[in-house]
Amino acid sequence: MSGQILTGKEVATKIKQEVKIELEKIKEKGINPKLVAIQVGENSSSQVYLNAQKKNCQTMGILHEVKNLEPDISESELINFIEEMNKDKSVTGIILQLPLPQGMDVRKIQSRISPEKDVEGVNPANLGWIVYGRPLLAPCTALAVKELIYSTGVDLYGKEVVMVGHSDIVGKPVALLLVDKFATVCICHIGTSDKGMLEQHVKRAEILIVAVGKAHLIKGEWIKEGSIVIDVGINKLNDKIVGDVEFETAKEHAGWITPVPGGVGPITTAVLLRNTIIAAKLTSCL
Repeated sequence: MSGQILTGKEVATKIKQEVKIELEKIKEKGINPKLVAIQVGENSSSQVYLNAQKKNCQTMGILHEVKNLEPDISESELINFIEEMNKDKSVTGIILQLPLPQGMDVRKIQSRISPEKDVEGVNPANLGWIVYGRPLLAPCTALAVKELIYSTGVDLYGKEVVMVGHSDIVGKPVALLLVDKFATVCICHIGTSDKGMLEQHVKRAEILIVAVGKAHLIKGEWIKEGSIVIDVGINKLNDKIVGDVEFETAKEHAGWITPVPGGVGPITTAVLLRNTIIAAKLTSCL
């Protein structure tokens, strides 16, 4: 029996409805959110994300501006530009488009975004609040994963969660967000795979989240019966977009499973809008 398909559309629509209500409230108080996206050079995949940002912001009634910087800009010049945006009172949210030119220290640069304007939740201060169990602005994709899991109605308490991937914007924050709900979380990575232990961990997972970026890394027959499978991976395989999980086989075992595309992605965009409203509220208090 196939599992339920967890599309992100319904959850994303609910979040956007909440954002619209909050936006109307803060505009009545004279707060006009403005999201600035900083783009260094040109990148086709980044441009797709920028277009989605602009479209969603315009639909919602949020100002969105792209700052295009030259590809040969120095790291110090980029940091100075971010500092200018931090000081600009008309700017309530900042997003730094990745990838950056080779040789730049991404973490160092992201840390210079004002925590109150950091709509992607990548500043160390915002990541630290997740550790404290009091997230203000957390990474959008990590929050999208949490929202999808909540949408199933499953109680996280004591659940065996396996997070495959340990990135700063998905794996690590997802693990922290779920641990705070008393789930039992195991993080797997390349070391786990190299030791041949990945399959064993996946087979125990009542909730499986995969964010690696490797097509069909997780075999469908590994999936525990009745489990929740959240596939964050986006990969191109034979002219098709696929996830990190073998979807067709996995859905025969899972209780709930996300498709790729159409699962985590729509919610990530909606969470970015929600974070933009939160950032506008925080900056208005400065």
